[in-house]
Amino acid sequence: MTQVHEVAEFGRQMMENIGSVMVGKETATRMLLVALLSGGHVLVEDVPGVGKTMLARALAASIGGSFSRIQCTPDLLPSDITGLSVYDQRAGDFVFRPGPLMSQIVLADEINRATPRTQSSLLEAMGEGQVTVDGQTYRLEQPFLVMATQNPVEFEGTFPLPEAQLDRFFLSLSLGYPSVSQEKEVLYRLQERHPIEDVAPVTSPEQVRLLQQAITKVYVEESVAEYLVRLVQATRTHPQVQLGASPRGSLALFRAAQALAALEGRDYVLPDDVKQLAVPVLAHRLTLKADSILRGVQPAAVVRDLLRQVPVGAEELN
Repeated sequence: MTQVHEVAEFGRQMMENIGSVMVGKETATRMLLVALLSGGHVLVEDVPGVGKTMLARALAASIGGSFSRIQCTPDLLPSDITGLSVYDQRAGDFVFRPGPLMSQIVLADEINRATPRTQSSLLEAMGEGQVTVDGQTYRLEQPFLVMATQNPVEFEGTFPLPEAQLDRFFLSLSLGYPSVSQEKEVLYRLQERHPIEDVAPVTSPEQVRLLQQAITKVYVEESVAEYLVRLVQATRTHPQVQLGASPRGSLALFRAAQALAALEGRDYVLPDDVKQLAVPVLAHRLTLKADSILRGVQPAAVVRDLLRQVPVGAEELN
């Protein structure tokens, strides 16, 4: 129970610290903390200028971790992000020069502007926590989180992320535009200097790693696990869905529910935790049928529809 309280206190401090930079983004920040504690990666689909870079920078500064930003373009090569071996004349041998992917918090801005070859170079890092360059494997320092962004309204010259890579993202979120009062507060906060310059660490990467282990101990009662599985399985039979969520989606939803429960100071998961996380964890994993896409159906709407249809309590699974 003590560890759960430590997670809750960590969440409170992080929300307050990141909130000194980000105005009105509490929900997105909380989801980012869920992903961090779960060891997952985040896809942010939103228009430019709403604070995606600042959110990533504030997260890195708050945990005292290293940060790097990758501006994805069509001419970006895999070696530009993973690093490469160069010949050192003084040493008389090849020396590895790490790329920006070797940081702990990595912002891959406009990831869908990179070519499929470069996008795929992220798969090993995101899935295995390592990169391989010239046959040599390099472990990534933990915690490691990739926060990738893409513009949902500008598709010219882009390369849509394949299902395999979308499935690698733990959850997807959107920041959205601020309200009138929030935008006015942003103006005054930035009047003299950017508050990101004053953000100090409230924890350490070592402590984050301990808390990542702590959330795995959060209890998930069997009926809650069955509800979670039935919800994921329902995505595979929905009439508007061509390809439903994979078992990786079930695992992500399970772990995310544990993290959210711990952030709220509980050592057990509630069905409401699963409901709250279903859209950000599952929606981006769904591939809709062509006619549904033409009618403007959104994956998030399908998940919300399933949340209404799938009861919390039901008969045992076959």
